[in-house]
Amino acid sequence: MLSVLLAVLAAVANAAASVLQRKAARDRPESENLSWRLLLSLLHRPVWFAGILSVIAGFLLQAVALSNGRLSVVEPVLVLELPVTLLLSALVFRSRLGVREWGASAAMAAGLAGLLYFLSPSEGSSADVSGPLWALASCVNLLLVGALVWWARTTPPGARRAALLGVATGCGFGFTAALIKGMTRTYSQGIATLFTSWQVYAMIVAGAGAMFLLQSAMQAGRLLATQPGLTMADPVVSILWGVLVFDEEVRGGLFIILSVVAAAVVAAAVIVLTRSPLLAGEAGRQEETPGGTGEAGNP
Repeated sequence: MLSVLLAVLAAVANAAASVLQRKAARDRPESENLSWRLLLSLLHRPVWFAGILSVIAGFLLQAVALSNGRLSVVEPVLVLELPVTLLLSALVFRSRLGVREWGASAAMAAGLAGLLYFLSPSEGSSADVSGPLWALASCVNLLLVGALVWWARTTPPGARRAALLGVATGCGFGFTAALIKGMTRTYSQGIATLFTSWQVYAMIVAGAGAMFLLQSAMQAGRLLATQPGLTMADPVVSILWGVLVFDEEVRGGLFIILSVVAAAVVAAAVIVLTRSPLLAGEAGRQEETPGGTGEAGNP
């Protein structure tokens, strides 16, 4: 299935982007978090540009996948970003990942895969979505992102702030994916029609906002704090958009119960991962510092 393959490649590109951007932002001062000064500082770092190129590659792969597949199928596949990120992070930052980290990551992937299988959403359509429904769903999504950012700003620096910003970023990317789905539907009617669609311009703004949050999330704490929420929130938000807005029908009965069980597995995996000893040491502020011994396993 072409859309699934493209989604897997997008997950790999997104994982590389997370690690590269974390490498670029990890030594920036806390005062730059959620500030445009952080972006100005990162503009002088080649590794950050490499991360941006990876983000662009992931975005293009995701857009093509969404043009050929269902939103609630393509986005959950992106959960593969988490184990790939952990592997790349271990290689780049020389972190010592243990059974807890790999086991929790596998449980998250299995839980989301089970959720997708049990729901088994059918093909929907963004063409039939009314303007008021677009507006309502968009407002709810944006309010959720805003609430998470506010919570992060009132939280002391460390792993918890990084986790909250990760979830907010994931919700932002989920919203962007919904807009991409609407945009690809318009694109099928011709390139000229594409630029008359409001989804294109909303996608640009939403994508830029999500990218801004991503930089702050990568700077706020370790990838093991940021990545779980970032990886999970995107597919969960996308499934909700697909089912509640785009009319992608799901299976009922026993499958609903099994879907709840799968979601519970994902939640349990997140709790286990966020309690990892690798988050110790300055509340999980940074991976190994350049030229240092690192703090993985060293509270």
